[in-house]
Amino acid sequence: MRGVLFDGERAEVVDGLEVRAPGPGEVLVAIAAAGLCHSDLSVVDGTIPFPAPVVLGHEGAGVVEAVGAGVTHVAPGDHVALSTLANCGACPDCDRGRPTMCRQAIGRPERPFTRDGRPVFQFAANSAFAERTVVKAVQAVRIPRELPLTSAALIGCGVLTGVGAVLNRARVDRGDTVVVIGTGGIGLNVIQGARIAGALRIVAVDANPAKEEAARLFGATDFLTSTEKVRELLPHGADHAFECVGRVELIRQAIDLLDRHGQAILLGVPPATAEASFRVSTLYLDKSVLGCRYGSSRPQRDIALYADLYREKRLLLDELVTRTYPVEDFEKAAEDAAAGRVARAVLTF
Repeated sequence: MRGVLFDGERAEVVDGLEVRAPGPGEVLVAIAAAGLCHSDLSVVDGTIPFPAPVVLGHEGAGVVEAVGAGVTHVAPGDHVALSTLANCGACPDCDRGRPTMCRQAIGRPERPFTRDGRPVFQFAANSAFAERTVVKAVQAVRIPRELPLTSAALIGCGVLTGVGAVLNRARVDRGDTVVVIGTGGIGLNVIQGARIAGALRIVAVDANPAKEEAARLFGATDFLTSTEKVRELLPHGADHAFECVGRVELIRQAIDLLDRHGQAILLGVPPATAEASFRVSTLYLDKSVLGCRYGSSRPQRDIALYADLYREKRLLLDELVTRTYPVEDFEKAAEDAAAGRVARAVLTF
């Protein structure tokens, strides 16, 4: 079968991949569509260290082909969106409703694929850039058939991370003020999460003025090309500032833009060794800097919720799909995504 393989030097579409059958508690999924996220590109450029060779992709949707022993919540033929959260379901963090903190789901890459008889790693417990992948049953969430799979694919990372950061981690409330730095796929989902939460003012900041139209479509009330004029709109500062780019100077700006009791939420991914600085005295008025893994999500609950919000026309998904590409055009999709020409490129199989 085909897939996008990173061999440690370059990523390319290859043939000859094989994936094993699902074991107990696993699901085999035929991928229909997969979003190209900057985290995939960050593996290729070394920002996210990951062992190679590896099949990339972690934001996908498709149709269940087979299930392993003990799997009852999905069956062959079901449409599913996939999460990257291969949590165990039995540890203290899972028991507390914090599956993103499950230690069984962090830093344990498996190798369910082979090529030419050699094992190949799975990225983010998912590897959606392949015609078929096998995941833990907890990662496959059944979705309504009327939800287009090209749109459903984006729930598994961009929506869970962006909307989840607003609703689950920051817990934005009605009437709050929000600044979103960076309006790519994650930033747009933060914007619409803030809109859904009832934020009074949502200020989108992006150096590219061409992104204003999309930002406003998703719910931004204001758009700026730098943070310099945020204080003109919010003289006291923001209740919440989300950094969605992954640059340390923007992290500092997010902290500096906070009002009393404000929160800076960090979603962008800088290099693993990057360090950020800020004036400690700026935090004394009950301000906070919050990390956020995967939107602090509970995928089995949240994906179903977002599917319902989509059907109620409160959550935008189709509008996130800037362009679809057949998997053979992966290099063009990656080029467009890296250049910021698309909010989300979606590969189709």
